[in-house]
Amino acid sequence: MQIDGHHALTYVVARIAGMEKQQAEKLAYSAQYVDEATNSNPVRFKNGAMYDRIASAHKMLDYRNSSQLANHLSWIPFHFLPGNQGLPAGESPQGHFTKRLVCFPDSPISRDMLRMVMKYREQPFGLHMFGIAMHVYADTFAHQGFAGITHEINEVEEIEPVGHPHIQDKGLWARVKDEFLNFSLSSVAPLGHGPALSFPDRPYCHWSYLDSEDNLVVRDNPQIFSDAANQMYKAIRCYLAGDNTMVLENYDNIPGVQMNVIRQAFETIIHEEGEDRHKDWLHWIAMNKFGFGEEKIQFIAKGKGSWKQAARGKAIPIFGSEDLVAYKYREEFLHSDWKYFHDALKTFRLEIVRDILPEYGICVA
Repeated sequence: MQIDGHHALTYVVARIAGMEKQQAEKLAYSAQYVDEATNSNPVRFKNGAMYDRIASAHKMLDYRNSSQLANHLSWIPFHFLPGNQGLPAGESPQGHFTKRLVCFPDSPISRDMLRMVMKYREQPFGLHMFGIAMHVYADTFAHQGFAGITHEINEVEEIEPVGHPHIQDKGLWARVKDEFLNFSLSSVAPLGHGPALSFPDRPYCHWSYLDSEDNLVVRDNPQIFSDAANQMYKAIRCYLAGDNTMVLENYDNIPGVQMNVIRQAFETIIHEEGEDRHKDWLHWIAMNKFGFGEEKIQFIAKGKGSWKQAARGKAIPIFGSEDLVAYKYREEFLHSDWKYFHDALKTFRLEIVRDILPEYGICVA
C-alpha cells in the first residue's frame, strides 16, 4: 500500500471501529511513518546524549535500482511479513525455503504478530507499535504472492489489465508499457514486488500476471484492499477491547454502508500518484463521507509540524565535521511521539525476527 492506504485508510477504519480521533491520528501516523523512517544513523545531542534507531524503509524511487535495496533489512519484518503459505507453526510448505517467505494475507504468522503487539498495549509506545502492526498487516494483503528477498520467486511476466478501463487508457498502463519497452524485465531486481512495479499497491487496479512458475494470477485490488480494511477494522476492535486473543472472527464486519463508501474510494480515486490519492481521501474524510463526522487530518513526515521536528528541533552542525549534526537536548524528547515510534520499531523487529518467525522454522536477518 501507499500513503492513501497506510495513512488515510488506517484512520478511516480506526474511526469506524470506535477509536477516538486523537488516538486514530496517532495510529495512522505510525502506520504511514513506517514508509518514512529511512535513516538509521544515531541521533546526537549537544550535551553528549545519543539515541539509536533503525530504518523501516528504503525509498524505492526506482524499482530497477537494486544496488542498495537488495540487502536492506527492513523488507521482511516491515513490508513482506513471511506467510508460511498460510500454514500454522510447526507445519512447513513443500518445496524450497523461500516459499515460506512469501506474503500470505491474514496468515497465522500475522495473527501471532497482532497478539505480540498486544503485550505492549499499556506501554507508552503501545499505540505506536500497533500502528506499525497495521502497516505490516495491511501489506500481507497488498503484497501477497511476493517475498522481501531478491529471488526468482518474485519474477513476473505478461502483466496485463483485466476488465478495468482506467489502466488501459492513456495514463498508467501506457507508461508501464513504455517502461517495459525501454527496460526488460530482467533488469528489474526480483526483490519484493519490484518486477510487478507498483501494481500491488494501487487500490483501483484489476490486473493479471504470470508468476515465477508460469501460473496465471488474477488480482482484484479493490477486493483485496477491502478485505484488508475489514480485517484491520476487526483488529482495531480487538485492540480497543483489550482482547489479546486477536480472534478476529469474533467481531462483526465493517457496517455495509461504510464498507460501500470505502470500496467506492478504492475504485474511483485513481490518481497515479499515491500522494494525490491521499489528498482525495483526506477530502472525503473532511466531507464526512465515511460517516464519523467532518474531520481534518494531515500527515507531515518532516519539517514543521512533524513528529521528528517536534522531538528533536532543528539540526546544529558539529564544528569541524561536514556531515555530522547534533540537536539541543530537551527532557521532552524522552516522551515524544517520534522516540516512542522508534522504540516501538526496534521492539517490533526484535520480536518478529527473534521470536515469532523461528516458531515457523524461519531464520532471517
